[in-house]
Amino acid sequence: MKKALFLAPLALAALSLQAAPTPGKPGKKAPATRPIIVPDPNNGGLKLAPGFSALVFADNLGKARHAAVDPVTGTVFVRLEKLKDGNGTVQLRDTNGDGRAEETVTFGNYAGTGAAVVNGYLYASSDTSVYRYQLTNGKVLAETKPEPIVVGLTLQRQHASKSLTVSPDGRLFVNFGAPSNACQEKDRQPGSKGQTPCPLLENYAGIWVFDANKPNQRQSDGKRYATGIRNAVALDWNTATNTLYALQHGRDNLNNWGGAFTDEVSAELPSEEFLMVKDGADFGWPYCYNDHYQKKKLLAPEYGGDGKREDQCAGKDKPIMAFPGHWAPNDLLFYTGNQFPARYKNGAFVCFHGSWNRAPLKQGGYFVAFIPFGKDGRPSGNYEVFAENFAGVAEQGTPGQNSNAGKLDLASPGDAKHRPMGLAQGPDGSLYITDSVKGTVWRVMASAKK
Repeated sequence: MKKALFLAPLALAALSLQAAPTPGKPGKKAPATRPIIVPDPNNGGLKLAPGFSALVFADNLGKARHAAVDPVTGTVFVRLEKLKDGNGTVQLRDTNGDGRAEETVTFGNYAGTGAAVVNGYLYASSDTSVYRYQLTNGKVLAETKPEPIVVGLTLQRQHASKSLTVSPDGRLFVNFGAPSNACQEKDRQPGSKGQTPCPLLENYAGIWVFDANKPNQRQSDGKRYATGIRNAVALDWNTATNTLYALQHGRDNLNNWGGAFTDEVSAELPSEEFLMVKDGADFGWPYCYNDHYQKKKLLAPEYGGDGKREDQCAGKDKPIMAFPGHWAPNDLLFYTGNQFPARYKNGAFVCFHGSWNRAPLKQGGYFVAFIPFGKDGRPSGNYEVFAENFAGVAEQGTPGQNSNAGKLDLASPGDAKHRPMGLAQGPDGSLYITDSVKGTVWRVMASAKK
């Protein structure tokens, strides 16, 4: 992307500075000065926590999903929901050091969500496969062929995104969302009972683990690592605790059952759940849902629940944090950089893509949260609004706080100017945020002393 910018005099001087002979040393040239990265005057339209600034790194890419950054060269890879110019991945490079992408290349004839750069490879997923590309100087070259790692997955009608993360020891974790709301006999129909046992749990509603270096694996070659997870678009491996984490999209339509499940209750419940995912974990879907007011897992109405009964759900694994319903947590990143203040180190950033079904209450989400973490691998404080104003409408809440966050005067998601979708960390510690509406990519930087 090339974009005309107004730069401060200091920045202009830095950009135009040429290597000159070093005084007193004929023939020697002083090292060239790198350009100063100047944030956009309005932070690219975002409202940020104090001490941070932002710029638009790239724009108009298409419906962006997850992103990944090469940790050496800083090349940014963005996955697309729909093909653009016949391709589903955008490769972006800042070639002059001004903090913005000047070089844009697309490749890969499949759309999808998942993206990760690990050990010199880019991993990218469609809804039915996972591929990887060997990087050359941080780039995917025109002649680079995708290597199929996981293939032959069933194309789902809903919750199909194969989001992924890779652990340092070479394990590939993939989300297999449930192609159902609550495993009813008739999906999303009022009064339709839940199936017992739920047949979908055999191949869906969980996270599977594969060998990240072995080609042409089928789902049967992998292992179901955790179950009872309706849909976890947000996955990340926490290197500080050597543990997998995910955020679950809670189910819809509690109000189909009436009684205690009013429209207002169905707007706030069930929780969106932040999960510490251990091998063999069971988080209870479809039989259970999480109520963050009662701080319990409760029996779903399809299985006889009344808003109070726990029954079998008392023994299911619990979230480490819970958020209001339908905020749609779509990406997770544990921050390992050194650019941001020390309190951000090993804490979690979460992209809340935003709701569509919170009537009669205001829509929620449409912001990026930060959650501080302790050494025990659990949140050490409440979530904070880190970046907002994506939707472009009035919000209740202040960046750096969580009071009334994410309550928007927004009639429909289609009215949102932007929706935060993906997160990635640059080699200098900058945070990249992708947008699923227009394909904007922001670069967020610390702007004050740490």
